[in-house]
Amino acid sequence: MHAWDNRPFHPNSRGGSHVNPSTAQARVIVDELVRNTVSHVVLCPGSRNAPLSLALSDAETAGKLALHVRIDERGAGFLALGIAARTGRPVALVCTSGTAAANFHPAVLEADRAGVPLIVLTADRPPELRAAGANQVIDQQHLYGGAVRYFDELAVAERRAGQNAYWRSQICRAWNAAYGEWRCGPVHLNVPFREPLVPDTGDGGGGAAGGVAGGADWYEPLDGRPRGARWTELPEYGALPSFVVPSARQGLVIACDAGVHAASEWAAEHGWPVLSETGGLGLGGDTAIPGGPWLLGVEEFLAEHKPEQVLCIGRPTVFRQVQRLLSDPAVEVLLVRPDADWPAPAHNVRQVGQWFDAPTKPSDPEWLARWQCADAAAVEAVRDTLGREPWPSGLRVAEELVHGLPRDSLLVVGSSNPARDVALVGGRRPDVLVHRNRGVAGIDGTVSTAIGAACVHRGPSYALLGDLTFLHDGNGLLIGPAEDRPDLAIIVVNDDGGGIFSLLEQGAPEHRDGFERIFGTPHGADLAALCAAYGVPHRRADDLEQFRAALAPEPGLRVIEVRADRSRHRDLHAALRDAVTAAVSR
Repeated sequence: MHAWDNRPFHPNSRGGSHVNPSTAQARVIVDELVRNTVSHVVLCPGSRNAPLSLALSDAETAGKLALHVRIDERGAGFLALGIAARTGRPVALVCTSGTAAANFHPAVLEADRAGVPLIVLTADRPPELRAAGANQVIDQQHLYGGAVRYFDELAVAERRAGQNAYWRSQICRAWNAAYGEWRCGPVHLNVPFREPLVPDTGDGGGGAAGGVAGGADWYEPLDGRPRGARWTELPEYGALPSFVVPSARQGLVIACDAGVHAASEWAAEHGWPVLSETGGLGLGGDTAIPGGPWLLGVEEFLAEHKPEQVLCIGRPTVFRQVQRLLSDPAVEVLLVRPDADWPAPAHNVRQVGQWFDAPTKPSDPEWLARWQCADAAAVEAVRDTLGREPWPSGLRVAEELVHGLPRDSLLVVGSSNPARDVALVGGRRPDVLVHRNRGVAGIDGTVSTAIGAACVHRGPSYALLGDLTFLHDGNGLLIGPAEDRPDLAIIVVNDDGGGIFSLLEQGAPEHRDGFERIFGTPHGADLAALCAAYGVPHRRADDLEQFRAALAPEPGLRVIEVRADRSRHRDLHAALRDAVTAAVSR
């Protein structure tokens, strides 16, 4: 992390340069972003966004922000998302016009559903060039549809009074929509720039394309508020939260992602069993139930231990057994999610709030004890069953990784099997921070997300990905020599295709005809050669000892490949379910 210089940044003070409208507007935008606590910006190179690129470079030189440059807009969007998710602060994302802006769309969708604050600044041609069918023009009006909290197209910069206040006010509006209103998320500002796109120099010449006489000073001061203050002061996100109030003696907490630590503390204080969609990762306290995802799948146990209320913190997306519990009409659901788009499988949510208060009744200690007893049996059954499983499998890799992570590690988990595997192995690690792209739960940009999150994490960082997820964002490994390379180990479980499908309906024996081609999708890719092309160290862990040794913290970015066989996925999960059911029934 950087210690930012808090002295005011003067947008019209670049030495020896005369300020044309596009340059003035870009410098003011960057200055007001800094004043609104934006300290990280991800930039993709282009011509039409040159005014912003130069202003951002100046701001970084002045110690105002950290600039991350990437050539692939899709990966850049997820890099910004990873930084914003880890810091909890808005990150600005900047590109040129045309398909560059369209490639931000997957990251914008994820940021929307996951509640991650992004400020997307897309440069554009001015209206007269759009009407003329100019090069690199698409319709960027409301490009991201309903996925953004706020959209505005800034007026083309003009040489007249009032521009500075207008530009700064709109940046404050965008920041407030991304971070200062009822729920974090992405916003989009489309910024048309007229030429000249670079600062004027010298004391002569003209800027006819921009309607600015060369050599003249700007019409009005471009300074912001004194002492680095925002143009418009606004409350930050979550300043006045609403609360849900549990009222049951036999309740259950289900925690998702960012709410795991807070849920653990609340549950320990009030005596409620707490389980997480990430299993035991991040889950602490005496009431933690790391084997919870298995217990919810044991019908006999759940029939006898059905909670009166479920306090669900966040948005569950991985396990169908969680969805079934939330759909049960006999269970009252209290949802903590600051969002109008709350998950409600049976449309029966009783309360929705931004935070949770103390329950109105004392908990039932026998209820907690029964959950703890069943959890211990389930975790032991999983451990014993996996101990008999030959190395490697996705679950064995996840188990070794969860137990082998250094303290205070960050673990970014890919979608599909990794998201399930780390939750199912039963390892309790309250000292590990987990991030998953579960807003839309796609495999897009996961390498870039992990790199972004690792760039701002103080401690060792790891990512657990499947091979298709890794290959889908291979360009995330492309990092220029001037850019930061985090200390990140990316573990790739390479089972040559889409292993998740063997666990779903289409993986049943009666649907095996054509399965490999349309669901298994084997690729035969050489991951070592791919890493070599990007200059990223790669090693294979062919046995358990090699894998354990590879997890030792090292500086820089590296890839650890484990080759696995997915033909046993379905049978192994069935064996684990049977073992847990038998253990809990005893």
